[in-house]
Amino acid sequence: MEVRKLSISWQFLIVLVLILQILSALDFDPYRVLGVSRTASQADIKKAYKKLAREWHPDKNKDPGAEDKFIQISKAYEILSNEEKRSNYDQYGDAGENQGYQKQQQQREYRFRHFHENFYFDESFFHFPFNSERRDSIDEKYLLHFSHYVNEVVPDSFKKPYLIKITSDWCFSCIHIEPVWKEVVQELEEVGVGIGVVHAGYERRLAHHLGAHSTPSILGIINGKISFFHNAVVRENLRQFVESLLPGNLVEKVTNKNYVRFLSGWQQENKPHVLLFDQTPVVPLLYKLTAFAYKDYLSFGYVYVGLRGTEEMTRRYNINIYAPTLLVFKEHINKPADVIQARGMKKQIIDDFITHNKYLLAARLTSQRLFHELCPVKRSHRQRKYCVVLLTAETTKLSKPFEAFLSFALANTQDTVRFVHVYSNRQQEFADTLLPDSEAFQGKSAVSILERRNTAGRVVYKTLEDPWTGSESDKFVLLGYLDQLRKDPALLSSEAVLPDLTDELAPVFLLRWFYSASDYISDCWDSIFHNNWREMMPLLSLIFSALFILFGTVIVQAFSDSNDERESSPPDKEEAQEKTGKTEPSFTKENSSKIPKKGFVEVTELTDVTYTSNLVRLRPGHMNVVLILSNSTKTSLLQKFALEVYTFTGSSCLHFSFLSLDKHREWLEYLLEFAQDAAPIPNQYDKHFMERDYTGYVLALNGHKKYFCLFKPQKTVEEEEAIGSCSDVDSSLYLGESRGKPSCGLGSRPIKGKLSKLSLWMERLLEGSLQRFYIPSWPELD
Repeated sequence: MEVRKLSISWQFLIVLVLILQILSALDFDPYRVLGVSRTASQADIKKAYKKLAREWHPDKNKDPGAEDKFIQISKAYEILSNEEKRSNYDQYGDAGENQGYQKQQQQREYRFRHFHENFYFDESFFHFPFNSERRDSIDEKYLLHFSHYVNEVVPDSFKKPYLIKITSDWCFSCIHIEPVWKEVVQELEEVGVGIGVVHAGYERRLAHHLGAHSTPSILGIINGKISFFHNAVVRENLRQFVESLLPGNLVEKVTNKNYVRFLSGWQQENKPHVLLFDQTPVVPLLYKLTAFAYKDYLSFGYVYVGLRGTEEMTRRYNINIYAPTLLVFKEHINKPADVIQARGMKKQIIDDFITHNKYLLAARLTSQRLFHELCPVKRSHRQRKYCVVLLTAETTKLSKPFEAFLSFALANTQDTVRFVHVYSNRQQEFADTLLPDSEAFQGKSAVSILERRNTAGRVVYKTLEDPWTGSESDKFVLLGYLDQLRKDPALLSSEAVLPDLTDELAPVFLLRWFYSASDYISDCWDSIFHNNWREMMPLLSLIFSALFILFGTVIVQAFSDSNDERESSPPDKEEAQEKTGKTEPSFTKENSSKIPKKGFVEVTELTDVTYTSNLVRLRPGHMNVVLILSNSTKTSLLQKFALEVYTFTGSSCLHFSFLSLDKHREWLEYLLEFAQDAAPIPNQYDKHFMERDYTGYVLALNGHKKYFCLFKPQKTVEEEEAIGSCSDVDSSLYLGESRGKPSCGLGSRPIKGKLSKLSLWMERLLEGSLQRFYIPSWPELD
């Protein structure tokens, strides 16, 4: 009997040990350790590991459990960074060591589930989200992360609206709206609406940034502006919500009474005009989204063919009223430039049609952006693009020279030639640069053929010797030049640097201020109406603070003694003259200070004193180019930096600074978190991985729009050795081409080599072709 009890106790002990092993194995979850979802990408896993490793590294964190936490983080990253181990863990709950045991457990669970189903216990009966993986797979491809939202969704919202759902685990209402959400997503995505899903449990930072304090929440984003959905989650309400996000003046209703005025607006607006003929009384959402995406290039109108008063239009343009028809008109309103007709208008078909007809036959250059698009810079010999520019005076009606030029452009079949025109009185500097100094061209039109060589304005051109009158002889001469240009590009013998075009269609300051104020007031009213007090707290705090200061000032002035002002007398004239005499020499001395010589660049140090003025409150359109250096590399890097950026100091919009890596490393590493792979993850077993070398990095910071561009030098082993051999040398604010021998000795050359390609990077920065990394707000510089 005792032997039997002993055997039972041993069996119980073995079972208990197995249970403890199972519980310990289940307790370790690599996804939970790193704080990422099961659908996280390798980039998100890598970023999460880098952040946690920095926080829990034993050399930096003195917590007693930091070493164990760091080991768990390293083990979790080792599993999730390996696709095979990650797949084994997702299937069996283990990285691969106990797969046989896990398979046995799955067989037992299957038998138990089969027994469980025979008694009709279905998890959907209680509506609990036990099968969260199946539910999340619906929204898996729409999941948003903070960097993806800032760098892609916000800029893209200026071309199309976004519909975003905020969800979380154990959210019963989220399960309830899933069928409606899935149906609406399939419908709206086909017409061009952006879709996003934010998991509040794993993306708390993004959910807080969006202002979503509960789940489920649905919001829309357009032009970077966030609007919340407050109605019942049904298909029609969500569709109307998306339409309400769009501006109301995108599409104009066109009838027989106003179609001539609408199509004649091409000269004033400098845009082609598009008309859609359809049988539906309301404008289709697909057409509204297309109008929003191309609002800067075309004007859109809609004709309801079932309405009385459209018969003249349908008869004049031979419209088939039984199928949607899309017409685009350019300079001629009597005949459309292009037509497309289809019973089922698809987004891709409309996009291709609109893209092919974005510009007029002879568009007017009204801005520098349009000049870049119509007359692109020469990339290679096979990608030559020539612009034939008509310089003419502004008239209310079409003049004979312009009509002749327009007919010449209509007959053009060459893809390498683009015809444009410029109003000489509106773009005076641009016209004077291309016109020869001759009295024969005063008050008359002229034609120039040009080819752009770079984005800075350098062009080669050829201006016709005689003014352009539109005669047959003028057309024959221009045709001869274009035929000769195909064989001999050297025909464009003159060179010039064109000034930037002024934006003729930009709204005036008061109008822009009125639009901004009306948008802000509407946002405040919407927030108050829906009792969104968390978002209104900053505004209410600002209002009460202003009222307190105002009434406090009035009360203080009311009780102040006015006799103090009477008794106080102004300073004597002699004292004023003495002060004036003292200040005048200093003023003269400042005026007579020497201007920096060639090769000198004014570089200021970015500290907590200059941080606000040089970055946070930097004026719109200005950028601060910051060099990252250390005390040991200060002299050599500043000298090389001055040589590389000297040619760009002519722009008043660029400021140059340097940042000490020894003082502000944490600020820099926080900023680099928003740049993908800017700071690669080191080996977790390296004890010195916290001391990464960022010397030679250059950041172009736009304080107003909150983004930065990054320049990373190509580091070598020689450079790292050279950095260690440099000594601490102070440098003044004004740096020349050569100020004595460098203090780094033989190691100064590889250090200076870090900035060897900085000038090319600066050219791309001025062109606007560099990748931008957006941040929510500038961190404090401690």
